[in-house]
Amino acid sequence: MKQLYDPNMFNYTWESIDHDQYVVGTYYLEDIIDDDDDFADHFDQVQRLALEGSTSSWQEVSEDTPEVRERLTSKVLGYFEVPAPKGKKQAVIQLGFAVGAWDVNVNVPMLLLSISGNFSVFATNSRLLDLYIPEKVAKEFGGPKFGISGIREILGVPERPLILQIIKPKMGMTPEETANQIYQSSLGGADLVKDDEMCSELANCSFDARLEAGLKALEKSEKETGEKTLYMVSITDESCKVHEKALRAVRAGATGLLLAYSAGLSTLREIAEDPEITVPIMLHPSHMLTLLPRISFPVLSKLCRLCGADMMLSPSNWCSIPACSTEECNRNVQVMRAPFYHIRRTWPMPAAGMYPGVVPPVLQECGPDIIIPAGGGILGHPMGYTAGAKAWRQAFTSL
Repeated sequence: MKQLYDPNMFNYTWESIDHDQYVVGTYYLEDIIDDDDDFADHFDQVQRLALEGSTSSWQEVSEDTPEVRERLTSKVLGYFEVPAPKGKKQAVIQLGFAVGAWDVNVNVPMLLLSISGNFSVFATNSRLLDLYIPEKVAKEFGGPKFGISGIREILGVPERPLILQIIKPKMGMTPEETANQIYQSSLGGADLVKDDEMCSELANCSFDARLEAGLKALEKSEKETGEKTLYMVSITDESCKVHEKALRAVRAGATGLLLAYSAGLSTLREIAEDPEITVPIMLHPSHMLTLLPRISFPVLSKLCRLCGADMMLSPSNWCSIPACSTEECNRNVQVMRAPFYHIRRTWPMPAAGMYPGVVPPVLQECGPDIIIPAGGGILGHPMGYTAGAKAWRQAFTSL
């Protein structure tokens, strides 16, 4: 007699598996129980969800043998029911996805399909809470080239937090206007300056002209202050153009690159692992925020770190965009800096509406290994852009 729940999926725990052979997702599930029923077979739902990330078909197929299921079908490693009001079924589950599914080609698109593909449409509500990545998979990735220690070495700043100026308005300025902001804020002590994520190529501000003007501004300010500032120029574009643009920027002397999440994790990985890309990469997560109802920020940050983000804008309790809960904001920072095999630590960047007055609580929560991005928080200073950058340096040194 056929069992209700396939033992090739359910007869497993964490202790049952070789931890180097499975990527493990931890999920929250919520399902509605029909008004005419007081029972929901939640294991049947979990079975369907697990199959969707591996060998699923809605009809039995002869080639879907017990051997195939044993080797490649997702394993249910944990089911933890959450007390729920009448009419709902809630649980936290853990599913193991066999690394053998990509045994000759570990790649980000296939990994994402397994852990967050069709899965999300079958439950009433679901969210990927955590992701365990075995060392066998992580070894296929280079991670950040520089990370926290590398960027501190470039800038010659061993301990304190870093301040970054965001160029504003988001778009429309000429190369000369952009360079003026870079020059003035770097005079005041900005460690980094970045294009806004919405900055692209306009008729009055080409990529090459903006980069050339920005680099001249950095050279001028460094001669006057003796301090180094990095300019992160935006390379976000069609995937077929990003790599070429990154190489062009580096060959022109760029000090850093800005890439938006909308270009894709594979694009990030491609440029981060190119040995000719010899400057730090900042990832902007704006497009990523649309995924938060289904995937937690720490999971997304772990994937971005794996794919090579040296620094990455992050949610904060003290910012103007409340993307996550207090706990998720703080856990995200911890995950970005936690030991992760050979993968270097990524800079958290608590972002959005930041001003010098938030420095004490942000440092209490996050510690000194952070970059604080400020657009209006520098440029809005009544005494000008240089004074705006100085105010942040003063906030750091006053603690």
